[in-house]
Amino acid sequence: MNHAMMHERGLEAYSQGTPHNSGRSGDFAPFVLMPGDPLRAERIASTRLEGVRKITGVRGMLGFTGTWNGKPVSVMGSGMGAPSMGIYSYELFSFYGVERIVRVGTCGGLTDDLDVGDLAIAMTASTDSAYASQYDLPGSFSPSADYCLLEAAVASARRHGYRHWVGGIFSSDVFSLYSARAPELGWKKWAAMGCAATDMECFALYCNAAHLHRKALTILTCSDSNLSRRELSPEERQNSLDAMFDVALDLA
Repeated sequence: MNHAMMHERGLEAYSQGTPHNSGRSGDFAPFVLMPGDPLRAERIASTRLEGVRKITGVRGMLGFTGTWNGKPVSVMGSGMGAPSMGIYSYELFSFYGVERIVRVGTCGGLTDDLDVGDLAIAMTASTDSAYASQYDLPGSFSPSADYCLLEAAVASARRHGYRHWVGGIFSSDVFSLYSARAPELGWKKWAAMGCAATDMECFALYCNAAHLHRKALTILTCSDSNLSRRELSPEERQNSLDAMFDVALDLA
């Protein structure tokens, strides 16, 4: 069954789940946090939420629903790359009544504007992916974050005193360290255009939100730098990710 047929059938027809998600109608909260790693989703749910119940585990992609400060919140992994994020976020938006998705993940730093451990809040995402070709637009589409979510995230980061950078990032289909291209032919050109961070999922999430008239935001922790080659230690990674989760949950 293709996506158009699935969309026409709608949420009611998928009350027993989708091919990729065993959740049922009403299982997911309107607000969802989406880390790439399903085990990170499990950690967020177990350490931050109350009254947690497991919603799905199809193909190991874990999803949970609970409450945070009395507000319903779901957490679900997205997997790696645009296709995986595309499938899971599309189904959450289209078939499960989800209104807002906040991606929480890690990124590589591409410029001196973003230090290891900083938060990167993505206004928009450029890409080398063909994901937006499905819309048959007569040009290049530039998807953006929901402004209200973006504004609230920046305010939260300032209130907590967390170092953060806000701007356009680069979502690539290729993990930069494994690229067959020389740096000056790849990520360095995107860095020269002001993209201070690189991930693999933001562009697809923002496209789905635009297409389906939903709201999305990406908040990332810079875990390593393509310039300095410095990486977060396990202790630094833990603390930095906690800062990202603090900001994301303030949006619930």
